[in-house]
Amino acid sequence: MPPLAPTLTARLFPAVDQKLRDLLLIAAGALLVAILAQVRIPLPFTPVPLTGQTFAVLLVGAALGARRGAASLGLYAGLGLSGLPVFAGGASGLSYALGPTGGYLLGFIAAAYVIGQLAERGLERSIRTSLLPFAVGTVIIYALGAGWLAFYVGPQAAILKGVLPFLPGDLLKLALAAIALPAAWKLSR
Repeated sequence: MPPLAPTLTARLFPAVDQKLRDLLLIAAGALLVAILAQVRIPLPFTPVPLTGQTFAVLLVGAALGARRGAASLGLYAGLGLSGLPVFAGGASGLSYALGPTGGYLLGFIAAAYVIGQLAERGLERSIRTSLLPFAVGTVIIYALGAGWLAFYVGPQAAILKGVLPFLPGDLLKLALAAIALPAAWKLSR
């Protein structure tokens, strides 16, 4: 089903061959997530580091739309699984993906898809409405990430170690994304 509204990237690159454009955008989104994954602050009380990944996931999902956003995050996960050092702090491999933070990787893919679905309805075009897709995406990342982490540390500790310490930073990332996407739309006009 075609999107109800064009995504930002469709507006910025309308004349490029669609398949080539999609491949380049998917790769660029994966690269952005990989770069921001290296912006990493380890926290001594949790196996989950503070990174820029979630900010990148919000942007990629909204800018690329549901299918391309999810494909981009799927590519990112695939690159890391294949051994490329794209995960937080240069980590990679199946053992990392199956470790305590593996649920966040799954959450990134699901969040990008849902954020993209909402962006395809035009919700990322104003600060007021863009808060919804980014908040929903953040909740998805937390649900899958902390849910997976609970297998390692228990449900209560998963909330204490995988959600609560990250709320202030993620609220800031959410606000920045809610400003960045509408600003990009204004610049594209």
